[in-house]
Order: sequence, then C-alpha cells, then structure tokens
Amino acid sequence: MSSRQRLPIEGMTCEHCERTVAAALTGAGATNVQVNHRKGEAVLETGGANEDRLTSAVREAGYRPGRLRPLPDESDRPPVPRSGDAHQYDLAIIGSGSAAFAAAIRARDLDARVALIEANTIGGTCVNVGCVPSKAMLAAAEAYDRARSNSFPGITTGAIALDLKAMVAGKDELVESLRKSKYVDLADSYGFELIRGQASFHDAHTLEVDGRPIRADAILIASGSSPAIPPIPGLAEAGYLTSTTALELTELPEHLIVIGANAVGLEMGQLFLHLGVRVTFLDMAPRIAPGEEPEISQTLAEVLREEGAEINTGVQVLRVTHMGEAREVQFRVGARQRSVRGTHILVATGRRPNSEGLQLSQVGVSLTHGGAIKVDDTLRTAVPNVFAAGDAAGLPQFVYVAAKSGALAADNALHNANTKLDLSALPRITFTRPQIASAGLTDEQANAQGYVCDCWTMSLDAIPRALVNRDTRGLFKMVAERETGKVLGVSILAENAGDVILSAVYAIQFGATVQQLADSWGPYLTMGEGLKLVAQTYTRDIAKLSCCAA
Repeated sequence: MSSRQRLPIEGMTCEHCERTVAAALTGAGATNVQVNHRKGEAVLETGGANEDRLTSAVREAGYRPGRLRPLPDESDRPPVPRSGDAHQYDLAIIGSGSAAFAAAIRARDLDARVALIEANTIGGTCVNVGCVPSKAMLAAAEAYDRARSNSFPGITTGAIALDLKAMVAGKDELVESLRKSKYVDLADSYGFELIRGQASFHDAHTLEVDGRPIRADAILIASGSSPAIPPIPGLAEAGYLTSTTALELTELPEHLIVIGANAVGLEMGQLFLHLGVRVTFLDMAPRIAPGEEPEISQTLAEVLREEGAEINTGVQVLRVTHMGEAREVQFRVGARQRSVRGTHILVATGRRPNSEGLQLSQVGVSLTHGGAIKVDDTLRTAVPNVFAAGDAAGLPQFVYVAAKSGALAADNALHNANTKLDLSALPRITFTRPQIASAGLTDEQANAQGYVCDCWTMSLDAIPRALVNRDTRGLFKMVAERETGKVLGVSILAENAGDVILSAVYAIQFGATVQQLADSWGPYLTMGEGLKLVAQTYTRDIAKLSCCAA
C-alpha cells in the first residue's frame, strides 16, 4: 500500500479553498499535500501527524473533513475490463445532484440497472450550497428586515436581535434534513447504487472510479458546476467569498462588495443588506439583472438604492488590494478610475461546468468554449452512448432544468426516445424583494427573432393586492405578437412574482393570446390578477375600470 492518504473534504468551492486547506494541513504536520476542490479531497502524507490533528486543522479552516483513508498504489488497482466483458450497468451517471437523481429515478422506473457516482457531497449544488440554503437565509433576512421597516399605519414593530450563528445553524439543519430525505434515502428506495469516488473515462463504455472499473451501456455526465472566479489581479491574495462560503459566515461583514449583479449577486447582496450590512454592487454590464427587461432592472435598482445599496454598472474591475482588515477594489467606469473599500468581497460572476478531470478527450467528447459538454438537442454528445445534462451540459442553471434534462437524457439513453428539450416557456426567478420572475421572450429577444411585437408595461399601483400590501414597487410587462396576439413573454417584478409566473408559463407553452388572458378569471386581491390586468391594458385604460371589472 502507498504511504499516501486520501482525506475527503466538504465545503470547498474554489482554488482559494484549496490553498487554505493545504496551508492548514501543512501547518498540522502533513507533507506533499495536494488539494482538489472539484474532487472534494486532499491527498497527502501524514508526516507523523495523527488523524485528529489533521481533521481538526481542516475544521478550524472552515471546512468539513471525512475519514482519512490509505490511497492504493497503482499496482493495487484491478485491471480495467476488456471491451468484450459483460456490462455491469445499463446507465452509469457521473454526479449526484438534481440532474443525476432525476435520471436515476427515471432509469429505475424503466427497470434499468443504475450506478450513480459522486466524488463530493451527495445532492449536488441545489440542496447543499445553492437554492435551499440561500432561500432559507433569504427568508430569514426578509423577516428581520420586515420587522424593522413596517409600512402599515397603527402598527409598531422592531427587529430586537440578530444571531447570525443561529440562522446559519438553522439553515444547515434544513439542508441536512433535505439531503437525507430527498437524496440519500432515495438511493435505497429506488434501488440504484451510490458509488463514492472520482470518475474518469477509460473508454466509451467504461469509467474508472478511484481505480475501480465501472462499465455501462450508456453514461450520463451530470457533474454540475462551480463558481467561476474571474482572473482579477490581487483577488486570490486578498481573499473572497462565494455564494457558498458567504452562507457560512457567523459574523456580519461591515461592508460587503459584491462583484456581479445578476441573480446570485443580487440575492446575496440584498440578503446582507436586509441584515443591516453596507453593500456595494459592481457589474460590468450596463445595468443590473442584464438579462431581464430594462424596466425591471431600473425599478429594482431604485429599490436597492432606497434600501441603502450603492450600485455601479458598466465597470471594469482592475485589481484588488488587501489592506489590513480591509480590501480595496479598483475599477474603471468609462474613462474614470475609482475605488471602493470594504471588509469582504463576494464574487458572483457566474458558474462554470465541472468538466475537468473526466478524461473526456479519451473518448472524443467535445467541450464548448465555456467548458460545457457539447450536446445536441437530445442531450447526446458526439459519442452515441454518452449524454450530458444540467449545468454540465451548459443548460440554463436552474434546478428544474437540471431535473427535466436528466430524466429526458435517461429516456434517450435507454430507449433511444430522441426526445428534445423544449425551453421556449422556461421560467426564471430571482428571489430578491420584490422578486423578479420571467418566462418566454423579452421585448429585445422577440424582435431579434423577427417578431413584430406589441408590448405593454403596467406598474404595481394598478394592482389592488399591491395597494393593500402598501408596496407598489414593481411592474408587469407582457410581450405579444402583433398579428396573432399570441403571448411571447411575461416579466414581473413584484411580491410573489415567482408564484404568478406559472400562469404565464402555461399561457406561453399552450399558445394563449392576450385576449384570452384578458377574458380569463383573475381572482381579486391576488398578485396573479396582474396577469389579467396587464392583458386588458392592450385594449383599454384599466384606470377607468372598477374593481374586478371584466
């Protein structure tokens, strides 16, 4: 056996994490330390240090170590099976997130033999470090902010105390519960095998997982994505937070600088803003939420500024300097150079697919320029029996897209169903307050596709629910084809916009027209009524309608 040891480590997201863990292990006495955040492990020689000392050092650095295990010598590895050997599985899946589990469940529904391979934490991004923990913390921060900024007459409220450590503990408890009930326990329930370790391709039908050969008729790559860190001079040396590590803080920053003002940056920035932190946004795009309608971006920017945020758009970040307890970000806006100094930096500049280390070139699987697995519209790669789904395939980074694509890929891989992924009515939600929710095409996208459109925008002060809530910050916008009246897109900035958008999804998916929506039921004193009202604006002045006027 080799003197080298493998230590699984949860919570690493980037190269900065790797350096932090390596320094902690070396300081505890380990030698020849190699850390890989994508594999979720450190490979090392103990140097005489015992396991407790090494794992304690990792915990003190802010990460979660597993048990130390010997790493087998190359000579100890079993031989890779020959191409003529019987396949062990019908479908082998790399990853254990939403795409992977949806594929595994669908494959078991088809009575297939399934192996699901994970090198890090079971459950992938959403339940562990994405949707679930972030929305849990957002909900808590919103409750705190509502308590200190009540707008109703006759009611006095106050935010008495804030215990961030307890908030984080509550979030962690929820994450652990959902990881167990929605992922770990399902493997036994459905009867597919969970294999721990790092997978790489040996040939088109064979994966090696820490030396163990896994053969399958079809292989699905559902390895997810990780935060993309831009190459800003001085950033790594100064230290930074990602959406993962920011949710682990147990003390509030004094001043948080958020680099990136799209969905993740906006959510995380407003989370801390609602907890009383000073927040500055920097984004290279000309406006925040650049993929949304301009009216949405403008109105949300006004909301954030009212809440105390500083917003800088159209910037080029030049460098980051670490100055004692502070970090200074230098940036350029047009010809003018500026700087902002804060205690913490949060990098929210997108995510990149986890495609490294899979030995894809070994079998001829191609990558896009952005590092995603290149697939056709049935999610098949250039290798006929190899598929990819979710973030790894460069699809829109939503958990429901990952799940849908995973199930579809399993159907295509096992039954050659040749089903194509339809994203035409795809909803997208940003959980700010008010929420952004959109489906279908924006005005700009519709025109770029050659549609002649009619577009109407309606502010929230036309919606009785918003008036009752005493919060009219927001709007509805509808995009329709002029000739047919067919609804092409809907964008909403409002409380509960994420719930309302489902009706718009159905309208777009099933070809409804503006007139059909205007003639449909719109329950009074709901935010959903806004969809009917904005449709009515196409033909009349809704200010001259009585309540519930049809």
